[in-house]
Amino acid sequence: MELPQVESLPGMPESITIYEVGARDGLQNEKAVVPTDVKAEFIRRLIDAGLQTVELTSFVPPSWIPQLADATDLMSSLGDIGKGATRPVLVPNERGLDNALAAGVGAVAVFGSATETFARKNLNRSVDESLQMFAPVVSRAKEAGLWVRGYVSMCFGDPWEGPVPIEQVVDVCRRLMDLGCDQLSLGDTIGVGTPGHVTALLKALNDKGVGTDRIGVHFHDTYGQALSNTVTALGHGVRVVDASTGGLGGCPYAKSATGNLATEDLVWTCRGLGIETGVDLDKLVETSVWMAGKLGRPSPSRVVKALAD
Repeated sequence: MELPQVESLPGMPESITIYEVGARDGLQNEKAVVPTDVKAEFIRRLIDAGLQTVELTSFVPPSWIPQLADATDLMSSLGDIGKGATRPVLVPNERGLDNALAAGVGAVAVFGSATETFARKNLNRSVDESLQMFAPVVSRAKEAGLWVRGYVSMCFGDPWEGPVPIEQVVDVCRRLMDLGCDQLSLGDTIGVGTPGHVTALLKALNDKGVGTDRIGVHFHDTYGQALSNTVTALGHGVRVVDASTGGLGGCPYAKSATGNLATEDLVWTCRGLGIETGVDLDKLVETSVWMAGKLGRPSPSRVVKALAD
């Protein structure tokens, strides 16, 4: 396909890294358990489509997220393609890290919160207690030679607490990065962020010493703002964007958190802006259609709908 016509905008990068979260964040909220072999095939297809950074699963207690109870089996099924710094897994604590290390992972991520309420609901700890729990996880992971990412959720709003002050978000982000994380992911968990808010938060982080080169953005599309927020972040210097193939995803602890930014929609926009992603869009759409068939419902991605018809 020749479309869309390429017309760039001032300040846009030549290329970006897509941090694909479909296999973990995208599937974790599915009510019906997806078989391990289907997850493994999904991941292989994502990689074959050109997605180099793919978050695979989460080493959490099965009672927390039953969908991801097969993390060890999945890693075993993937073999060597599941290892390395571009195949991260989520770990909530040292026990999760132990299991991840035993599985031979090369990268991990911890998942914090900018708000007290969500920290309690997600990890049953306060923000301070969560950071204390992450400290040895990050330290041990770095000692083992792993790449480490730090997620901060509820950066743009919280369904229980409402608006979240930017200085509060910056404080949590700064403290998490001070633990030794290589990269920070800013989560708009319920999709309420808008471009001005994105710019203000990124500027505030830069002012406190968190460089844009260490920041990724993670926008949910609840109010249809994920793409506009992403383009705004790219214009500010962000070069890592979280996205989920087919727009899969949500948060099991925040019912207003609907799907993630669809990877196909992001790739289409980047193609029109002349930004290289390394992704074969046709293969990605085929993968979304395939996965939608496994899940028993169509993909919510507009680009998938347009190109698959």
